[in-house]
Amino acid sequence: MRYSRVGSSGLVVSRVGLGMMSYGSTSRRAWHLDADAALPLVRAAAEAGVTFFDTADMYDQGASEEVTGTLLREVFGSRDDFVLATKVYFPMGDAPTSRGLSRKHLHAAVDASLRRLGTDHIDLYQIHRWDDATPIEETMCALDELVRAGKVRYPGASSMYAWQFAKAQYTARAHGWSGFVSMQNLYNLAYREEEREMIPLCRDLGVGVLPYSPLARGFLTGSRTRGGGRSTVRGRSDPLAEEHYTDDDFTVVDTVAEVARERGVPPAQVALAWLQGRPGVVSPIVGVTRPAHLDDAVAAVELELDDAEVRRLEAPYRPHPVLGHG
Repeated sequence: MRYSRVGSSGLVVSRVGLGMMSYGSTSRRAWHLDADAALPLVRAAAEAGVTFFDTADMYDQGASEEVTGTLLREVFGSRDDFVLATKVYFPMGDAPTSRGLSRKHLHAAVDASLRRLGTDHIDLYQIHRWDDATPIEETMCALDELVRAGKVRYPGASSMYAWQFAKAQYTARAHGWSGFVSMQNLYNLAYREEEREMIPLCRDLGVGVLPYSPLARGFLTGSRTRGGGRSTVRGRSDPLAEEHYTDDDFTVVDTVAEVARERGVPPAQVALAWLQGRPGVVSPIVGVTRPAHLDDAVAAVELELDDAEVRRLEAPYRPHPVLGHG
């Protein structure tokens, strides 16, 4: 395993982040794993050197945070041995105050997350989306309050427009508040729109990029076929995959498969190795429900693609509508 600082901050994470959305209640999604089924995977990740674990309050309505806290306490001997990230924004109840990025909700939500996670602090607390209903000054001030209270070590952000992220960063800087150290955005070989503005902005501001959906919801691994076939449980129950990736994107999948065959490795390793080599990328967030998923993610850290392979992989790309901000 390799490790990197998140942007220009002092926070150090493994070059693979384990996404914990797959762990929670099996009654909600067929591809979820409960704590008992997830424990061997999380233990194997820790043994492979993974120290970065990412969840969100809205994943399975809090069940993912509960399972995450339980698993990490079981696997690690010390709270200081891993980096724990979670997110806030989406509704956690029916009340209008149970969502968004208001001071009221942020203070209530972080306390609820801390209880579910069973810890006294969150290393990376990320706003899950932009909140049009709350002034960004209120949000950034409230996040700074959480840092000063010791409940949060670093604020981070997830998908939004570059102008919104810039506004948030400069608002924090103008007031001497804690700014975002990371951007968790949708970024993979089949969706590269973030290269236009967000990633150059992050690099300029010293913000680390933590891509989610690095395998395009399994699309880049060959989990779907042009004829509509689905080879995985998640693929058969994931309508967003069909919305995000269309027949125009299969040429990218084909190229990944070709390079993988030439290298003698699974397609997932090639897709992840490409992402590991992109400027600004610190730690892709990888979902793991089988040992092979973890093996591919760890192996990709050491797989170096040459310039010709990178050009081949990038050549079939076609522009997409902006995704992931809603």
